[in-house]
Amino acid sequence: MYTSLFDVFSIGIGPSSSHTMGPMRAAALFVADLAADGRLSRTSRVQAELYGSLALTGEGHGTPGAVIHGLLGLDAETLDLNRNYIEQVRSSCTLELGGEHTIPFTPSRDIVLSKAITLPEHSNGMCLRAWNAAGILLHEEYFFSIGGGAVRRRSEMGQSSDETSRRVPYEFNTCAELMELCRRENITIAGAVRCNEASLRPAQLVSYRVRHLCKTMSDAIERGISTPGTLPGELKLTRRAPIIYKRLEKLFHDNRTDALTIIDWINLWAFAVAEENAAGGRVVTAPTMGSAGVLPAVLRYYERYGHKESPFSLEGGREVFLLTASAICSLYRANASISGAEVGCQGEVGVACSMAAAGLAAAMGGTNEQIENAAEIAMEHNLGLTCDPICGLVQVPCIERNAIGAVKAVNATRLALRGDGSHYVSLDSVIATMYETGRNLHSDYKETAQGGLATNALTC
Repeated sequence: MYTSLFDVFSIGIGPSSSHTMGPMRAAALFVADLAADGRLSRTSRVQAELYGSLALTGEGHGTPGAVIHGLLGLDAETLDLNRNYIEQVRSSCTLELGGEHTIPFTPSRDIVLSKAITLPEHSNGMCLRAWNAAGILLHEEYFFSIGGGAVRRRSEMGQSSDETSRRVPYEFNTCAELMELCRRENITIAGAVRCNEASLRPAQLVSYRVRHLCKTMSDAIERGISTPGTLPGELKLTRRAPIIYKRLEKLFHDNRTDALTIIDWINLWAFAVAEENAAGGRVVTAPTMGSAGVLPAVLRYYERYGHKESPFSLEGGREVFLLTASAICSLYRANASISGAEVGCQGEVGVACSMAAAGLAAAMGGTNEQIENAAEIAMEHNLGLTCDPICGLVQVPCIERNAIGAVKAVNATRLALRGDGSHYVSLDSVIATMYETGRNLHSDYKETAQGGLATNALTC
């Protein structure tokens, strides 16, 4: 099943695509349903009940605040990052439903964390309810945040989205099918994705939106580098990206060289985005927000260093990078998962690493076989990676994992490009193994903050 590039990469507010972006979208959909049926003006109370992982790590992942943003009818790309909408609701105990209808709302009462309940469809479940002044239930809907910001209603579970279910010229479910169609049509992986996207929307719009995604990634790096201070939450972590940047700039101005300084820069760029995400900033899912720092860091590496040996223009290379990375993500979404709550962090940082390695290999002029090899190497060495955030915050170990994942992606690409593309382990077999491993992981290690580092390193 083909997943559109613009379903893989979407812009949202951190710190978590499944726990922040998804619930925000679900709440906005719920309000839209009320408005469409003329029930918005008759609504006197709304309640959001969170289950499973959404409840267990909801506070740390910012889920209650995301629900508020959605109920207010806010859009992630346009909301004012300098305005504290959540605090306004908490202090006034009122909420402008859909931005137009004021109702009483107390977050501590109207957002319920049902930590002991996990819905059978998915571990990231939530239910939204609306009542009128007489206490009569007007509307109830169950939603599931399935990863990467994607949301499904209970009736839609197991179905593809409307956009991705539309027919495209090059359908593929496995990497083997993707490689075969590329051989048959004599095209690159990026070429196949470009044709598919151009069948869904005008080709010029595809290029424009790709440039917009690249700019959003770059903006997140720059904000992360230039914003000092402490990250929100109980850990009170100091933002490290500005500190690392000042040290690297001093080394540059002092004309001191180190063969491994490039790694320091990759670490910096990944830290910058991951910290911006942890602070509730605007980032691009790649494929999730918890892993949002990996791909921008590797893309910046390509722009600064790799492009010198690339056959593409800088803009052309960026586009090839994202087109290829989205194809790899499509394979994981079709055959495994990108949800930490379902398969652990191998589904987030692991998939991001695999996507970034493939994208970089493509932008560097690698063959389709070398691209597959890069993606396979990157995931093979992320198998079994747990999701065990301390205090439920997308901070420790998440931020460092983004940096390690970015460096690992560059290394995987270099290994693949030094070979001829032949490899013993296929990407399909690694994806199957990742999913099998994730299914076998104990729930304590799947974004519940009930095991691993979350309990052994620190108690909140």
